[in-house]
Parts: sequence; C-alpha cells; structure tokens
Amino acid sequence: MTMPVSDLPLWVVIAVSTFLLLGSGLTLLGAIGLLRLPTFYQRIHAPTLGTSWGTGAIMLASILYFSIVGSRAVLHEILIGVFVTLTTPVTLILLARAALHRDRTEGNTSVPSANPPQDQP
Repeated sequence: MTMPVSDLPLWVVIAVSTFLLLGSGLTLLGAIGLLRLPTFYQRIHAPTLGTSWGTGAIMLASILYFSIVGSRAVLHEILIGVFVTLTTPVTLILLARAALHRDRTEGNTSVPSANPPQDQP
C-alpha cells in the first residue's frame, strides 16, 4: 500500500523539490550551453553537465520520493545513474575522436595535427 502524496512530511517535499529543481536547472544549463557555444569541441562538453550532475540530482529525488511513498527502499534508480555516468564519458570521447579524425582528414588547420613538431636540442 502506498502513502497518498498529500500525507508526505514537509521535509520530504522540500528535499524532493530541491533535488528536482537542481537537476532540472543543470540539465537546462547543459542544453543552453549546447545551443550557445560556437564550436563542436566546445559544444560537446555542455550536455555532459546535464547528464551527469542533473541525472544524479533527479535520481536522488526519485529514490527519496519512492522510498518514502512506498515504505521500502527503492534503489534501482542507482543502476540508471551508474549506466548514465559510465556511458556519458565514453560517448563524449568517441564523438570527439571521430570529429578530430574527420577534421584532420579534411585538412582543417584549426585542430592540432596528429604529429606535433618535436623540439630538438
């Protein structure tokens, strides 16, 4: 049997609301950065803020809310957080390397070369 939402203690409502607002704000900040930053290499970093810290805050809100309402510990959201935290950096690296390879192949001079010049004594 679940507890009606209107019977939740005030501290739970405040904590869940705070985590949801924090997670939503970080996700919005990442989306704005994705739109506003000028180059692909700068743009690729902004959404990771929303997917890592934003997901974490929303996940904490979900764990807290459903643990209190359901009167049992709800921890399966942690798996979602772990998978998002593990896959986001890997995806970022793969996208950046693919773009860097493409830019080097096309001869774009704004990216570093594959073999930087070595200083010789």
